[in-house]
Amino acid sequence: MNILVINPILYTSESGEIERTSSIKDCMIYDLCIGFLELGHRVTLIGGEPFKPYNNEEYPFEVKWLSCVAPRVFKPNCLPFMPGVYRFVRDNVEHFDLIISSEVFSLNSLAAYCAAPDKVIIWHELAKHNAIMKQLPSKIWYGVIARLLMKNALVVARSSEARQFISRYCGRVGKEVIDHGVNLRLFKPVLNKQDYFVVCSQLIKRKRIDGIIAKFAQYLKRYDSTCHLYIIGKGELEDALKAQVNSFHMEKNVTFTGKLSHGQLIPLLSQAMALLVNTEKDNNMVSIVESIATATPVVTTEVPLNASYIKKNQLGIAKNEWNERDLREVVVNGQRFINNCLLYRESLSTNRRAEQFVRVARRNHLV
Repeated sequence: MNILVINPILYTSESGEIERTSSIKDCMIYDLCIGFLELGHRVTLIGGEPFKPYNNEEYPFEVKWLSCVAPRVFKPNCLPFMPGVYRFVRDNVEHFDLIISSEVFSLNSLAAYCAAPDKVIIWHELAKHNAIMKQLPSKIWYGVIARLLMKNALVVARSSEARQFISRYCGRVGKEVIDHGVNLRLFKPVLNKQDYFVVCSQLIKRKRIDGIIAKFAQYLKRYDSTCHLYIIGKGELEDALKAQVNSFHMEKNVTFTGKLSHGQLIPLLSQAMALLVNTEKDNNMVSIVESIATATPVVTTEVPLNASYIKKNQLGIAKNEWNERDLREVVVNGQRFINNCLLYRESLSTNRRAEQFVRVARRNHLV
């Protein structure tokens, strides 16, 4: 099949000033496209031009970069608008057998659906209203636009929570949930863990890395004074977090690595005793999926939508206000959690995700 994937936002940016990266090959959507390729399909990816890497990369599939217009109103980092989507889909509708577009609350998904209603799957992640302008645009979009203009669009949710939410507004929501996938050829499991934890996150307020540092300080004091914490990522709070580490006199126990490529990240993540997450606002977190794929358990709040299957399959600990006792539990019972991750990881494959999309498309007679 010829498959078109429309995903304007290739990586998360908390501000309107999008920092271009050197590569998009670490992005979740890139791996999904590779998954389709490995199943024998032909793929075209549409991304927002602000996310185009500054390096000239070569890809095994076609990538088209479309301009985002009116960025002051339609901010590219959260609500991009690319008029070129409608023209491209309209002019090439006969070429593509299947079109996958991200999010119901998206002018680009609406444009693709209007241009090719019988070929579009909308892959939906949000499980609650977008917070922009006190949720007013989101409520109008779902309550009016989605109900009237997208009511027959085939929607596939990325979590059970997202499915429950979007089912209130769209009349054709698939029963099958398709979560983020991971390239299992890259993220290989390691069974012998080392005496450290990892954080993979932007260093911004809502991630509450300060809480992780405080909990880790208690763990050092109560259980293991030689343990280490690697904080992978960068952000506006880096200096403040380093100052917090100094205030706890943990300079020898905590390392800030900055942002790492997959090649640099995987060895650290795969040998950690656990990935630590303390976020107060997130949807499905790709770092959690990547951690499970390496057989590294996760200790997280119940906020990420991944928390539901972490609990169900005992892939770590998911509870609000987790503390040093939970870190001790994931260490003491580490082998059990690792074994559960090994059993679950195959279901996270990007190839499996690609197969799910094809199966959903055929079941609903899109192809």
